[in-house]
Amino acid sequence: MRHVRGRRGPFPERPYYTEEEIERTCTAALRDADLYPGVPAPIRIDRFVEKRFGVTISYDDLGPGVLGFSRFGKSGVQQVVVSRTLDEEGTVVSERRVRSTLAHEAGHGLLHAHLFFLTGQSGLFPEGQATQPRVLCRDERASASQSHSGDWWEWQANRAIGALLLPVGLTRRVLEEFTVPDGGLGIPVLPDTEREACVQRLAEVFDVNPVVARYRLTELARPREQPTL
Repeated sequence: MRHVRGRRGPFPERPYYTEEEIERTCTAALRDADLYPGVPAPIRIDRFVEKRFGVTISYDDLGPGVLGFSRFGKSGVQQVVVSRTLDEEGTVVSERRVRSTLAHEAGHGLLHAHLFFLTGQSGLFPEGQATQPRVLCRDERASASQSHSGDWWEWQANRAIGALLLPVGLTRRVLEEFTVPDGGLGIPVLPDTEREACVQRLAEVFDVNPVVARYRLTELARPREQPTL
């Protein structure tokens, strides 16, 4: 990871992470917390947040459109809050959205906590420049693409959702069920006809909503003419 001059956001410099660095950071954090499963299975993301950052997850009324937030201090993450409305819905979809929200906030903690140590801020905006000094979590439908409204901190935290909830090594083990050898080198590729079945399988195995599984599949299984598996 290196820092580059920030053109957007609250800091004069911003951390630049490659996708591989985000993957390694999240995988290492799960292993350090002894929460990396031996086989593809749901990540205990609530336990990870509590163990890694030493906080108790709380639930509060956050208003429409806000799923959660994190508060920081010089010692790191001080508070992680999830929308009470989201938690109280009690559906599979809402429970999975709680999981993706926690992964998003964990991404901020893993990738951005050092910024608050350096500046003494408690959120991604200095006091007085935002009504509440917090990192607000947007809807999980927000694309994980780099064009995410130019908000580098949100793109990085969104990228961590997949890296934490569907770790790359475990996810590729599931993808092996759907890939076929292609070309003279026998490089495994995912046929277009299998993509949706693979999405559903990933959602089931890792207990995430299909939209999260679909983004993750896009990250790890490029179109047939650009295989990366």
